[in-house]
Amino acid sequence: MFPGATLLGLTFLLPKVTDWYTGAVTTTVLESIAHGSATGDSPTQKRVLLLKPRGFCAGVVRAIDVVKIALETFGAPIYVRREIVHNRYVVNELAEKGAIFVHEIEEVPDGQRVIYSAHGVSPAVREMSKQRHLKVIDATCPLVTKVHIEAVKFAKQGFSLVLIGHRDHDEIEGTLGEAPEVTQVVSNVAEVEKLEVPDPNRVAYLTQTTLSLDEARDIIHALKLKFPNIVGPHSQDICYATENRQVAVRNVAHNAGLVLVVGSTNSSNSNRLVEVSRNLGTIGYLIDNSGAIDPKWLEGVTTVAVTAGASAPEVLVEDVVNYLRQTGFSSVEEVEVMPENVRFGLPAEIVQAIGSAGSGAAVAE
Repeated sequence: MFPGATLLGLTFLLPKVTDWYTGAVTTTVLESIAHGSATGDSPTQKRVLLLKPRGFCAGVVRAIDVVKIALETFGAPIYVRREIVHNRYVVNELAEKGAIFVHEIEEVPDGQRVIYSAHGVSPAVREMSKQRHLKVIDATCPLVTKVHIEAVKFAKQGFSLVLIGHRDHDEIEGTLGEAPEVTQVVSNVAEVEKLEVPDPNRVAYLTQTTLSLDEARDIIHALKLKFPNIVGPHSQDICYATENRQVAVRNVAHNAGLVLVVGSTNSSNSNRLVEVSRNLGTIGYLIDNSGAIDPKWLEGVTTVAVTAGASAPEVLVEDVVNYLRQTGFSSVEEVEVMPENVRFGLPAEIVQAIGSAGSGAAVAE
């Protein structure tokens, strides 16, 4: 079995902050941070508020595990359609292990093994994979799959579908492909006003899983004004991790002079965290790692809040916090805003491969 792999889909756990941080760390409750650290330090002491939850979500852990286990079980090369998750560090690390990332399925040689990214794919991609006799492993996040299923359901029921999200995002491309003839994408309130549908009483909406809560709320409100009988999913499509990380920033940003979000520029949920901070009046920046920090940002700042998008690994957070410590932010408080203990099972193809490897049987090619 791949080291740390389990049938629950959890191959590795994020280290506790004390496992890697080179200085003392205080774990504190949310209510205490406005008055300094839990140890009685003055709020004027330079400090880092390390938000929790942060970083990898269950869907990202699952997707990365899928690639690692596939490489361990089947050997390189393993093809991956698009970035498995939107983080350059993660993609580069997997590429070094033998994963080959391609933009379109046509780039995968006939008969080879391919992994779909966590953001999902359209039915057209699945059909092309079938035609090319590809061995498919689907690492689509289960919460994205939920949105796909809802899109198919609404379309079959005769609804016009409004998909709220960013047109250039891989997730929107995949969901849109489920029912393109009846689906329109809107990215802001202004676009809602331009919508035209055959029957205003038969309209449904869905959302991208990584939107800003405020952004989605405003667009949904505009949709309800335009289409009073519009229906939506039974439960919200914005995923738990996107919401939890935004709530953490919302609760802590007002106690900081600067918010640093670790994540790549093409990560939707990471960008939304920066927006949440800025909308609350606290300067926020998206950074890949400590090398992206402009020392000028820290001038006159006594408290820096640090978080990470759902596709950013903890090693990059480590890098940022240690950089801040070296620049005088010696007090580090990990602020847990809420617990987060979500796990997703591995795809059937990987479970079968693990079982075959564990029993000593040859893995089917």
